[in-house]
Amino acid sequence: MFLYILLSLVAIVVIYAIVTYNSLVTVKHNVGKAWSNIDVLLKQRHDELPKLVETCKQYMQFEQETLEKVMQARAQVFQAREQQNMGALGSAESALRSGLGNLFALVENYPELKANENFKHLQGRISNLENAIADRREFYNESVNVNNVRIEQFPDVVIAHMFKFAPFKLLKFQSSETADTDVKKLFS
Repeated sequence: MFLYILLSLVAIVVIYAIVTYNSLVTVKHNVGKAWSNIDVLLKQRHDELPKLVETCKQYMQFEQETLEKVMQARAQVFQAREQQNMGALGSAESALRSGLGNLFALVENYPELKANENFKHLQGRISNLENAIADRREFYNESVNVNNVRIEQFPDVVIAHMFKFAPFKLLKFQSSETADTDVKKLFS
């Protein structure tokens, strides 16, 4: 009788370990899938930005500094994306978004550029990509959070430690991206 109880307990522990391991694998791969979604959108934006800058160059001869900042930030995002360095990506994304904001603000001084169909198409495409990237960043951070919580919770931590499940880093943003906007400055 004692042997049956012991074997039953061992079977329950083994089944629990298998279910927990499989669940942790799923959570880990969800983080990878979330990163892949961001990666695809970053690549698409990376491919569109030179077209936008080239279109702007045709009209904005005196705004080279702004165009160069956008392209430098684009290169930084590409490098951080390739290295999957979340800290560097957050900083590079902030710089790129700032540069694009400045570029789109300067466009107001160039009515011919604003009216250019190619520019309008690229501006809309990049704006849509920016919104999609923001959505995917939220999904990525949620996936990372689920993974990190699971591998720290008892009793999952035992299985996670045995099989060396590691935490992932959240994609964080610079304080300038999360700070309140000074609306008065925008209109002065």
